Amino acid sequence: MPLVTTKEMFKKAYEGGYAIGAFNVNNMEIVQGITEAAKEANAPLILQVSAGARKYANHTYLVKLIEAAIIETGLPIAVHLDHGDSFELCKSCIDGGFTSVMIDGSHLPFEENIKLTKQVVDYAHSRGVVVEGELGRLAGIEDAVNVSDEDAAFTDPDEVEEFVERTGVDSLAIAIGTSHGAYKFKGEAKLRFDILEEIQRRLPGFPIVLHGASSVIPEYVETINKYGGQMPGAKGVPEDMLRKAASMAVCKINIDSDLRLAMTATIRKILAEIPGEFDPRKYLGPARSEIKKIVLHKLNNVLGCAGKA
Repeated sequence: MPLVTTKEMFKKAYEGGYAIGAFNVNNMEIVQGITEAAKEANAPLILQVSAGARKYANHTYLVKLIEAAIIETGLPIAVHLDHGDSFELCKSCIDGGFTSVMIDGSHLPFEENIKLTKQVVDYAHSRGVVVEGELGRLAGIEDAVNVSDEDAAFTDPDEVEEFVERTGVDSLAIAIGTSHGAYKFKGEAKLRFDILEEIQRRLPGFPIVLHGASSVIPEYVETINKYGGQMPGAKGVPEDMLRKAASMAVCKINIDSDLRLAMTATIRKILAEIPGEFDPRKYLGPARSEIKKIVLHKLNNVLGCAGKA
């Protein structure tokens, strides 16, 4: 099975009241952990590559790892550029075999965001690639995305119809209270379902995307802190809120920080308990297994997409 786009995935997800997991990848063990979980759960899958991951691991290596995952699993997998910040980056990924790209013009004025997004859409659609746009800005830090509380802004429902109509995007990332990175929420995170409901009313049947949707699993934070980390009070999005969003217009939920935390906690624990260990397989293997465990949990208990491949 070749790589697929998200168009059919999102149609089924919207109609079925579930969301597709979009998991960020940086190396072989992360790709393996995610795809082994998806195969076991028989779930459709989006593997995301940020500009930082692409620079770190090399575009060709990541694409070939994902192609290997398709051979091993037989699953429908889309490969997606996460937070592309320029036409040139999106073009490079499209030309390099990605089936989906995000152009993030959310930091720009409305008209400039439309102009940039439309430029990417025109190029992508002529080559059979789908495009995700963004309105609103999430607080937090993840790779090159760094937005302060002061600069964060909820998506304005009054803008969504015009943005989608004028750009031709295939999906829309919105800001309703999620946050990038293992961000320190001031109290428990609360999603603005009133905004989501209004956007769903204005864009019936249109797939919505949630970024920054990791739950920041407490056991991983505790393990990291126990073995020298400094993440006091880190919180994420409660999983019951993500389940509710997935039952509505949200068809794609992005998860990255939970994978990083699972991997880091596992490696820190092993190296602390076995100081003389120097075989990477002895700590990367268990880290891969922990990623598979957390992805299985998300697919089965949060996103609702298990059995939907």
